[in-house]
Amino acid sequence: MKKRRVWLLTILFAAMVAISAIAGGHSNPLQAASIGKDTLTMITSPDYPPYEFYDTKGGDRQIVGFDIDIANRLAKELGFKLRVMESDFNGLIPALQANRADFVMAGMTPTPERQKNVDFSIIYYEAKDTIVAPKGSNLKQPKDLSGKKVGVQLGTIQEQNAKNIAKKVAGVQLKQLNKVPEIIQEMKSGRIDAAIVEDTVAKGFAQANPDLEFNAIPSEEASGSAIAFPKNSSLVAPFNKVLQQMKDKGELEKLATKWFSVNTTATASSSAAKSGLNLDFTRIFPDIPFILKGIPITLLFTLLSVFLGLIWGTVLSLLKIIGIKPLTWVANAYTSVFRGTPLLLQLALVYYATPQLTGYDISALEAGVLTFTLNSGAYMSETIRGGIQAVDKGQAEAAMSMGVPYRLMMWDVILPQALKNILPALVNETIGLLKDSALVSTIGVVEILRSAQIVGANKYIYFEPLLFAGLIYYILVMGLTFGASALERRLRQSE
Repeated sequence: MKKRRVWLLTILFAAMVAISAIAGGHSNPLQAASIGKDTLTMITSPDYPPYEFYDTKGGDRQIVGFDIDIANRLAKELGFKLRVMESDFNGLIPALQANRADFVMAGMTPTPERQKNVDFSIIYYEAKDTIVAPKGSNLKQPKDLSGKKVGVQLGTIQEQNAKNIAKKVAGVQLKQLNKVPEIIQEMKSGRIDAAIVEDTVAKGFAQANPDLEFNAIPSEEASGSAIAFPKNSSLVAPFNKVLQQMKDKGELEKLATKWFSVNTTATASSSAAKSGLNLDFTRIFPDIPFILKGIPITLLFTLLSVFLGLIWGTVLSLLKIIGIKPLTWVANAYTSVFRGTPLLLQLALVYYATPQLTGYDISALEAGVLTFTLNSGAYMSETIRGGIQAVDKGQAEAAMSMGVPYRLMMWDVILPQALKNILPALVNETIGLLKDSALVSTIGVVEILRSAQIVGANKYIYFEPLLFAGLIYYILVMGLTFGASALERRLRQSE
């Protein structure tokens, strides 16, 4: 009898588990749909509040915003883990084409030109373009822009719309910049007369800068934001299904109200703008910990690049003086290529081409270190070669006469003296790498400069965070300079 009760209880428990599993499986049929991956990578440009931006309070490095909330909801409904990457806006579609990401959310508008390269979801938010201009300038309609300089963000729908306006309105001169804050600063500096910016973003800048106003541009065609995918992506259908459900239930409207109705960041900074202050560093005080967190990344990048570049430069210099013509020719050709092409171009090629050519998803930091190692190695090779040839020939002759092998002679006798001779040049190269590390911000590494740009975008200001970043770079460079001077004095004392 007891055995029968045990069996009955076991069967009942198993039935309850099965029913709950079935119920759980059918409670969200979209989650059961296969999307091919457990983790999906979203890439965005988090300098575009309120769509996506960094929450910099207390030094946090969390990307938040309207698009992020939608992406998190998609992840919940479709049952995948969300990974967020970042890049400049004009690098988002190339990242999709290089298979670095599964989809893009960045307030991106489908255009015929973009649709040739990527697929899009349904539009999840409709927006309008506006003309942002100084108050009293009377630049309210496209026809008013005749003979004016107009700023637009590179790679955006606003750039395309501005080009269309320039075709219809005589004398419109366009100036493309990478970020909206740069456009606003150009206007405040008097270098451009107006800018074409999306209404939700224009509202924040107008709140933070009372001397600016914005007016909507009439448009017969509906435009708005959609999710971009690689061509023929299987994610389009399931994403569209969730987006349509969110539309039908009013969830997208609620999120839009949450992020677009009140812009607390702009309101907080507008008081300083109204006070007539040209510079007010109190506005960035809460965000200083966020900017300071970029220092370890900058130093890590610099030290790795210098160390690996020194090794690679030494190899190249030895190939140039070893006397084997094919190796010498290869080393000279390599140096010529890397010294004759822009560093920013090399960085973009390494970052975007590596996944396509090798299948390896190289991270932004790895791409930066690799690029700077290859580049600095080319420059250091000439410096090291000069240092080696500057060592007295008698040193090599004495070693050879004592039967010291060539490899040991170079390692124990020649190279130490050469490095001592070229120490000032190596310090200059290190300082150059430290400052040039700001270039990796273009591929999404949040180092010192990128951190300052993020704070500026969030606060709708420009100079204060950049000046603070400049102070940090100056302190780091001075620290390197003093450290190198102390090392040089010690080496001289040991002679």
